Amino acid sequence: MEFFRISRDIPFMRHALVFNVISALTFIAAVALLGIKGLNFGVDFRGGTVLEVHYAHAIDYARVRSALDKMGLGDSTAQSFGASDTVLIRLPVHQGESSAKLSDRVMTGLKADDPTATQQRVEFVGPQVGKELYQNGALALLLVSIGIVVYLALRFEWRFAVASIIANLHDVVIILGFFALFQWEFSLPVLAAVLAVLGYSVNESVVIADRIRENFRKMRKASVTHVIDSAITSTLSRTVITHGCTLLMVLSIFFFGGETLHHFSLALAIGICFGIYSSALVMASLVMWLGVSREDLVKPDRNRGLAGDKILP
Repeated sequence: MEFFRISRDIPFMRHALVFNVISALTFIAAVALLGIKGLNFGVDFRGGTVLEVHYAHAIDYARVRSALDKMGLGDSTAQSFGASDTVLIRLPVHQGESSAKLSDRVMTGLKADDPTATQQRVEFVGPQVGKELYQNGALALLLVSIGIVVYLALRFEWRFAVASIIANLHDVVIILGFFALFQWEFSLPVLAAVLAVLGYSVNESVVIADRIRENFRKMRKASVTHVIDSAITSTLSRTVITHGCTLLMVLSIFFFGGETLHHFSLALAIGICFGIYSSALVMASLVMWLGVSREDLVKPDRNRGLAGDKILP
């Protein structure tokens, strides 16, 4: 299925150096933001108190958040939880105040604002648990990256593995850079979105790498840059269809999914947009700089030469 067809190959690799410089600058900027401002970890990672509160009617979240602000609770959040009459409230750790006392104080304030408020459950996430979640998340990211490198090295060639993981980790760092810049809350759903983006970007890298290998077999007299340009150009229509449809679904979650899925969908949207750029342009240009050749992907056998040419005695 094609949305459009381009008759002539677009010379992407003519501007490969520009693409790599842009990627390097954005990567450095994101790392600098992470070092200077850091991530605004949510209750999942920092520890805190989680309350589930039920009301006898549909909840006015602006009213609930206003009541929480009046209590001076710090970075508290109120999110939809399953139904329109249930709210999930996350509270940071308060030194010198136990989770039980804090939840009682919150419920007293909420009942004063709306007598129908009823506490369904209360949970405390300790700082040690949050630290373990952070470490496990980092370990998951590392294992996914290693798995991607091994898969691409076995399916294609080590240059594709190195280029793809650099390009895809570039997307991850960019997402984290945005969250550091605007101090958006980084929670477990956001971590899940980051891992999803990593896998999603790899899929696009595999498609382009497959087309590059196929072009090396078909375009026996073409240069490496021409082969890569043709591969990217021929996959543009598919890229527009798949990424466009995926982005539409993510944006629908962003606008209509409520505050619970707000940062999750935001991380996905950023990752998809940068994933198009990194998979098509950064990965391909890195493969070219690493010196990929036809011999690396198309192996001759005993009776036939490179790409099917007979060997003369």
